[in-house]
Amino acid sequence: MLTHPTLDQMHQLGLAGMARAFAELQANPQSADLSHAEWLGLLLDREATERYQKRLRARLRYARRRHQAAVEDVDYRAARGLDRSLYQSMIAGHWIDQAQNLIIEGPAGVGKSWLACALGQKACRDNRSVLYQRIPRMFADLALARGDGRFPRLMRALGGVKLLILDDCGLEPLGPEQRHDMLEIVEDRYGRGATLITSQMPVDRWHDLIGEPTIS
Repeated sequence: MLTHPTLDQMHQLGLAGMARAFAELQANPQSADLSHAEWLGLLLDREATERYQKRLRARLRYARRRHQAAVEDVDYRAARGLDRSLYQSMIAGHWIDQAQNLIIEGPAGVGKSWLACALGQKACRDNRSVLYQRIPRMFADLALARGDGRFPRLMRALGGVKLLILDDCGLEPLGPEQRHDMLEIVEDRYGRGATLITSQMPVDRWHDLIGEPTIS
């Protein structure tokens, strides 16, 4: 069999992972003992793995998480009141598929953002789209976008992902424009995507922070 034409054809078909595996098997004398089915299985496994890794890298880049956190690294011994069984049920991600929302609430320094980013990383690994936003920065970006025409595009991005992480909610009261933007984001995502919010403020104080009873 002509090796180089085969490799060329694999590359032309976009099968770069399969081509690399083919070249490695050709160079390995022990591969002569493999059956045709075993060869094909190894080639397909390599192609599938490399495609998954490529998609994962793209999802992680798009997510723009604040912390390079992973759920496997969560320290459940830390004194922050984290319910291990509850958090592990969140790791499975069924709440994301059901477009439910999650609030991680607690004082500064307990790792709320880190825990949220770890769930975001796991969602990316599970082939779900994720976007991380610090709420103060998000509102500033939306305000600028109103003036340069990017506002609809940014709102589509916020509404279109399977999991939207909104970090640092409630650092300061919302103004009229910010209240409207938050309402539009929540309304657009209702029943379509999950939203994870972290906040230092207890939920029973959110009405005061939002500042408008109907929108609250």
